[in-house]
Amino acid sequence: MTADPFLSLRNIYKTFGSFTALSQINLDIARGEFICFLGPSGCGKTTLLRIIAGLETQSSGTLTQGGRDISRLPPAERDYGIVFQSYALFPNLTVAANVAYGLVNRKTPRAQVEARVSELVKLVRLPGSEGKYPSQLSGGQQQRIALARALATSPGLLLLDEPLSALDALERVRLRQEIRALQQKLGITTIMVTHDQEEALSIADRIVVMNHGVIEQVGTALEVYREPATPFVADFVGKVNVLPGRLEGEHLHVGSFRLPARERVDTARDVKIYLRPEDVLARPAVSGAGFAADDPHMFEAVIEKIEFLGSFCHVHVRSDAFHPHRLIVYLSLNFLSEQSLAVDSPLRLRLMPERMRVF
Repeated sequence: MTADPFLSLRNIYKTFGSFTALSQINLDIARGEFICFLGPSGCGKTTLLRIIAGLETQSSGTLTQGGRDISRLPPAERDYGIVFQSYALFPNLTVAANVAYGLVNRKTPRAQVEARVSELVKLVRLPGSEGKYPSQLSGGQQQRIALARALATSPGLLLLDEPLSALDALERVRLRQEIRALQQKLGITTIMVTHDQEEALSIADRIVVMNHGVIEQVGTALEVYREPATPFVADFVGKVNVLPGRLEGEHLHVGSFRLPARERVDTARDVKIYLRPEDVLARPAVSGAGFAADDPHMFEAVIEKIEFLGSFCHVHVRSDAFHPHRLIVYLSLNFLSEQSLAVDSPLRLRLMPERMRVF
């Protein structure tokens, strides 16, 4: 990715007894980049973050930060600030004392501490709260103070361990936008652990998708969504239809369709086709409307279920073209309303074969 990464992980392994938590982790992170470790619970993402922080020791492998080998350094000798899911503020200290904690430990002069605390409290949009205690703040406000404390010593690296998971939905969205804006303003290299794919897709420069202790894919939000490298990534990131198919020679057979394959295979093999709901286009099944009658990718379907999600809906359909398998398509609420579509309504659909991923 870069000739001179700010943080470089090489062949990181971590075992707990006979259990392998991380296996052959190799990753380069550029200075100023916002990276999300994304994956299900137990995939190893928090363990990897703790190894970067020195809170866990890797079984083997090396870590380099800013050209310095930090593989065996204790946490206090590494250059980072960290924010935990549980805020981890000192309940007996005021906001000002919490934010100042790292600076006081470094014996920073009082005037500088007070100026820095004032600057950071304004930066996280909580001016005037210096005299309050954590119990007097909301969850979102506490997390802002935890963020200010992590930034107080001007670290080169900011680590965020699922910092938004304890907040309600609206506060999560608001704070993730603020974190991203703050990260871009400061230019600080940031790694955030999350299991929330929407969170990762919306704010990360690159996403590291993890599963069972290995990295499945590293890429931009668009890359991991549009061009998943493995079936796990295709299934985990976003909604997807999974259909059985068969590759034979130069053709891909899926349902009643016979499509050109991307490459010829000498031996026929069974495959799985992954297709996003938005990659199935819809038209009303009425005379004179929709796709051309001879469109080879068009098929008829019937609505079985509609899941209301606001402006868009998940629409479950059945079709003889894919029997007995069902498809999910995205339809706008406006389209459904304008066409008076409901359960048992017919639909005319069109595959976008160029968007299919075949594994």
